[in-house]
Amino acid sequence: MIISAVVAIAEDNAIGKDNQLLWRLPADLKHFKEITSGHTIIMGRKTFDSIGKPLPNRRNIVVTRKTGLQIPGAEVTSNIEDAIALCTTEEEVFIVGGAEIYKVTMPITDRIYLTRVHQSYEADAFFPEIDFNVWEETSVEKHLPDEKNPVAYTFSTLLRK
Repeated sequence: MIISAVVAIAEDNAIGKDNQLLWRLPADLKHFKEITSGHTIIMGRKTFDSIGKPLPNRRNIVVTRKTGLQIPGAEVTSNIEDAIALCTTEEEVFIVGGAEIYKVTMPITDRIYLTRVHQSYEADAFFPEIDFNVWEETSVEKHLPDEKNPVAYTFSTLLRK
C-alpha cells in the first residue's frame, strides 16, 4: 500500500489558522478532488470539522481522541495505526490533514502531492519540514495568478528516495 499525503502549504509550511484554510484556490480544490476521488482519505477530527461533512466519492476515515464519537458517512478510529489497518486492501490511501496527522504519518508517508502557495499568511498550523535529502521532486507544474486563483501556486509530487 502506498501512503500519500495531499497538502497545500504557504511560505513557512503554513497550512491553516483557526481550523480553516488560509486561502481560496479553486484550482487546488479541483486538483485535490482529482487525486482523491474514488480512494480512501484519512483525516483528523479537526480537519473533518472544518470540512463539515464526509467528502463524496471517497471512503472517509476520521482519527480522533474523542471516545465514542460516531460520524455518519465516515469510519472513526482512535489512532492512525488503526486507520491504516482498515486500508490493507487499498492500493493507495491519502492523508489529508491536519497538522497533527501529517506529523505522525510523515515517517511512513511514501508520496506527497504538494501544492505550494507562493504567499505568506499568519498561521497556527504547519506541515512538517520537508527534508529534500529524503524526498525527490518528480513532477512540477507552475501556475500564475488568474481571475479565479488570486495567488501563484505550484503543484508538485514528491517521492521518498
